[in-house]
Amino acid sequence: MLVLLAFIIIFHITSAALLFIATIDNAWWVGDGFFADVWKVCFTVNSTNCTDIDDNFAFPDVFRNYSTMQAVQASMILSTILCCIAFLIFLLQLFRLKQGERFVLTSIIQLMSCLCVMIAASIYTDRRQDIHNNNWHVYILTAEGTYGYSFILAWVAFAFTFISGLMYLILRKRK
Repeated sequence: MLVLLAFIIIFHITSAALLFIATIDNAWWVGDGFFADVWKVCFTVNSTNCTDIDDNFAFPDVFRNYSTMQAVQASMILSTILCCIAFLIFLLQLFRLKQGERFVLTSIIQLMSCLCVMIAASIYTDRRQDIHNNNWHVYILTAEGTYGYSFILAWVAFAFTFISGLMYLILRKRK
């Protein structure tokens, strides 16, 4: 039982770490001479110059405006917070639940974290796909490039939080 408990704790901490990296690191869209995430765009021609993505940022039409990027930002932050809250609730329930009860509250919060990261990555994928299909090369967000490792980590974190949420739903407290 201790091995299973250690595995679940490590799996949850890994999920949270993936969410932190995907949310903070600047590698959602990378290309020749630039890299971008949901917070800023950086050019690396002679030196690294970064521009924050805010209300003053010139968005291509496909991104509509700052609110689309704000939805991605908010969803990623919320997923990270919910994952951390789920871990704390798991630790509390570990010592408070009676034998044989399930970690339902932890599971619900972890599945909500899963939903939030899926929403963020899906919005980003949808907007990026619209840009790619229309071949607009006016702004850095429309520049030719590839999805970066932070974007991929967001999808991996989605899978990890989903599996973790299901594990908590199935897990019963035993001796």
